[in-house]
Amino acid sequence: MDLYPAIDLRGGCCVRLAQGDFERETVYRDDPVAQAVAFAAAGVPWLHVVDLDAARRQGSNRDVVTAIAAAVDIPVETSGGVRDASLLDAGAARVVVGSAALDDPKLVRRLAADHPGRVAIGLDHWSGEVKVRGWEEGSGRRLMDVVDEFSDAGAAAFVVTDISRDGMLIGPDFDGLAALVERTPVPVIASGGVESTDDLRGLRDIGASGVIVGRAIYERRFTVEEALAACAA
Repeated sequence: MDLYPAIDLRGGCCVRLAQGDFERETVYRDDPVAQAVAFAAAGVPWLHVVDLDAARRQGSNRDVVTAIAAAVDIPVETSGGVRDASLLDAGAARVVVGSAALDDPKLVRRLAADHPGRVAIGLDHWSGEVKVRGWEEGSGRRLMDVVDEFSDAGAAAFVVTDISRDGMLIGPDFDGLAALVERTPVPVIASGGVESTDDLRGLRDIGASGVIVGRAIYERRFTVEEALAACAA
């Protein structure tokens, strides 16, 4: 299972939100590029970079995303307002299409076909309802239904975030994620709630292909090295 340290960008800073609430923001670092370099130096296989401003259509941190991709020698997965493949041309290894996938299913299928292995689908949900527009709007769609719809779309992965657990350090939804892994042939990258290395081992054991970790690393619940050891098969 691959470890994806999270770098969430808002106003050019590295931040974390609690349950996706923009009023409950913690700024961890004002130099996201330096944070990315530090993660890469620690030996992580991927970085997960989220442009929170672009996700809400209230600005962009595109220059920071491209600077991160240029500064590290590991692949960068990026999400937030993605509606085309331009960030792939700008240095990202993979883009995550979220709201746009629900708005225009043909778009994500076309992007996945044109860029094999480089387009993932972001499924951010609260109690099983997929949310859009930076997690602020409900889609009226159930997570498992959307998974079924896109399992043959050619996506590199489903990036599944449990918003209710995100940034809360209360553990992942193991049962829900296990059911999802069994339901689809598409690799599942889990996000939301990781608090301990036991959580990482649990996700590895249910078959998650990757895990996104933010607050637990920033607040030193465990080190990157400990996380990598827990993710290893």
